[in-house]
Amino acid sequence: MTEVHVVVPDGIDDPARPSGGNTYDRRVCRGLAATGWSVRVHTVAGAWPRADETASAALAGVVRRIPDGAVVLLDGLVASTAPEVLVPQAGRLRLVALVHMPLGHDTADGGARAREGAVLSAAAAVVTTSGWARQALIGLYSLAVDRVHVAEPGVDAAGLAPGTATGGALLCVGSVIPGKGHDVLLDALATITDLSWQCLCIGRLDGDPAFTEVVGRRVQNDGLGGRVRLSGPCTGAELDRSYAAADLLVLASRGETYGMVVTEALARGLPVVATEVGGVPEALGHGASGTRPGLLVPPGDPAALAAALRAWLGDADLRLAWRGAARERRASLRGWPTTTSLLADVLARAAR
Repeated sequence: MTEVHVVVPDGIDDPARPSGGNTYDRRVCRGLAATGWSVRVHTVAGAWPRADETASAALAGVVRRIPDGAVVLLDGLVASTAPEVLVPQAGRLRLVALVHMPLGHDTADGGARAREGAVLSAAAAVVTTSGWARQALIGLYSLAVDRVHVAEPGVDAAGLAPGTATGGALLCVGSVIPGKGHDVLLDALATITDLSWQCLCIGRLDGDPAFTEVVGRRVQNDGLGGRVRLSGPCTGAELDRSYAAADLLVLASRGETYGMVVTEALARGLPVVATEVGGVPEALGHGASGTRPGLLVPPGDPAALAAALRAWLGDADLRLAWRGAARERRASLRGWPTTTSLLADVLARAAR
């Protein structure tokens, strides 16, 4: 039996704080255990990736207790911010960094880039969740290409969403924070009020309270109060019901490493209108016929997003084509066992 120590931020099991990274961490830990690995999970309290001295000290305490020669899988929110703790340990531990979002990408914070680069350069291996992120990390930090690996998120099989004749049930899944682009979405929706639609926005409301307040005011001030609903987070059966009742997933993000909500929608045969950022094109993919199961638009462009939504709502033939492509793409999605297998291979090589 092979052993791995997994270091993650505290709260990955908190249903009030759902995220793609938390889901990924939970699923691969469960998958590794199911395939014979001894998985020892260490949670570290702190506002990662904006950790203070107390959090860094807690991380140092956790890492010091891990025995020499052990394989350690580090969530990137922790790993990429703590070179002073982790780099000195790289000589006695086999560190594998799991980067859900490159923190040094597209940022003016040179300190963040320097910290992440130091840790990733010292790690035995780096795993990320999309080809885009792999290329970004190699380019940012001149990492050896054979040390950086991709293990795309898996997706669970799900029943097909029946859809409606008009296609007006829009769904947005993501925390209400600037990076997810709810302000851009509202700008777009405000220009298509002559059409029939409803938009349900599912996601945390406490990630950036000031931004959430602005978004909430915009919903009322722009006359969208009866058509846009901010529901807060939901998981499990409640989230499944929301996907099942939807016609189209809308993702207005300013950045995504992969976009797990895209494949979660496709698993139900739902087309997607999303921004062309990061790994989203990889997640969206194509149907067997080569047709996109939706449309990609530029980030931060409400006019382009509105045009895509107007096309969807106004063209029954387009809806039929996108739904067909989504069902084709559904058949090619990878499950979590594939993700686990790819990650396990990296960990096993690090152990050797």
